[in-house]
Amino acid sequence: MTNSIFIQIASYRDPQLIPSLNDMFDNVKHVENLNIAVCWQHGPEETLDMFSSNKFSFLETIDSHELVHGFPVHIFERNGASLQLIDIHFHKTKGACWARNTVQQLYFGEKYTLQLDSHHRFAPEWDQTLIDMLESVRTETTPKPLLTAYVPSFDPENDPAARTQEPWKMDFDRFIPEGAVFFLPATVDNWQQLDKPVPSRFYSAHFCFADGSFAVEVQHDPEYFFHGEEISIGVRAFTHGYDLFHPHRAVVWHEYTRKGRVKVWDDHTTGQKNKGRVDLDWVERNNICHKRNRILFGMDGEDPTQIDFGKYGFGKVRTLLEFEEYAGMSFKYRGVQQQTLNRSPNHHYPPNTVKYENEEQWMNSFVKSNDIRICVHQNELGELQDDYTFFYVGCHDAEGNEIYRKDLQEQEIKKHLQHEWIDFRFIFMSDPTKKAVTYTIWPHSKAKGWMNKIDKKIEEGV
Repeated sequence: MTNSIFIQIASYRDPQLIPSLNDMFDNVKHVENLNIAVCWQHGPEETLDMFSSNKFSFLETIDSHELVHGFPVHIFERNGASLQLIDIHFHKTKGACWARNTVQQLYFGEKYTLQLDSHHRFAPEWDQTLIDMLESVRTETTPKPLLTAYVPSFDPENDPAARTQEPWKMDFDRFIPEGAVFFLPATVDNWQQLDKPVPSRFYSAHFCFADGSFAVEVQHDPEYFFHGEEISIGVRAFTHGYDLFHPHRAVVWHEYTRKGRVKVWDDHTTGQKNKGRVDLDWVERNNICHKRNRILFGMDGEDPTQIDFGKYGFGKVRTLLEFEEYAGMSFKYRGVQQQTLNRSPNHHYPPNTVKYENEEQWMNSFVKSNDIRICVHQNELGELQDDYTFFYVGCHDAEGNEIYRKDLQEQEIKKHLQHEWIDFRFIFMSDPTKKAVTYTIWPHSKAKGWMNKIDKKIEEGV
């Protein structure tokens, strides 16, 4: 199988798994090249009969498979393709990254690998299209290309009519308080005129197509839970010598909302932990993940050497600093350069052109990304008024100097006062040398003027 593809899927109690697999098979060009491995995190409502009744022929079960923590692996066949199901009760999972790592243990030397979620749709001959795209950007100076993106959306209740036809890229959004980087999807610029994929700064965990060796070289850290997954894999891939690209055509679609369906944080609660059904609740796992991510990147004064990340650390081909220069961002300063914020057209994509001679110039090339939770109870406002003109909302440094201000206007105030708590995210960019340590909410009424002034210390969120 010259163009064999190892397809790795992490599925959590997802009724879209079977429809996704069916669509994959309906649109593949060379089905005999597929080796699909699924970390099947499921409850009693999902059974093996689901697969048998959808053209998958059961071959055997490997009990206590040593490669996947002793979980059984059910092996099916369909039209010459192999499907391996790692059978895991949903209470036994340790999160998305653990599940992705578990799947990667079943890689067996395929030429390519495709990482997906369990809720996708596929264009006709998607396999050949992805191979052609990947090979179109492989050169002597780009020996290890990788295709990735927040691929365009589909709605399973209105498919295929609701599929977005424009290819999407990933733009920087913000550093969240815990340290992970969030991204936003956007349409690839001038995609109709493009004849090959475009360079990317960032990595998506729900779609990645690369050489099969990627499943070994840059495996998911099983100690990560969810947030931090994409930025850590993206940087680790870059430092291992992979060059990231966004597809210039829509090849795969992803469902983003999963509305009305159960998630791991719905099951892995403190209550379930107290009953002995899960080892750690999702908040505990998430906190471990956030701490580990900050240590990996040396954020907030953390010493990266306090953990030996081993194979889950950075590669030796490029450095973390080289990624920061390429992507126009700094983990130490939680900062981003203006070229990255401008979300330049693809022909102006990285590497960035900012030059610096010393640490001060490097630091001053960034603006700081702030994501602060504003949380005030209505009782703190005093006697509520029906004629508020605005709420002053501002953040201040340790000396009380205002760093940023953006007031709530009348319609926003009415919306927030429908709830017991005024609770929202205050997201802004600021001078990287100034740290916001307090925030202020100060209501203003038409009749009474300034009301109760509320000053609060900003929670670090760590």
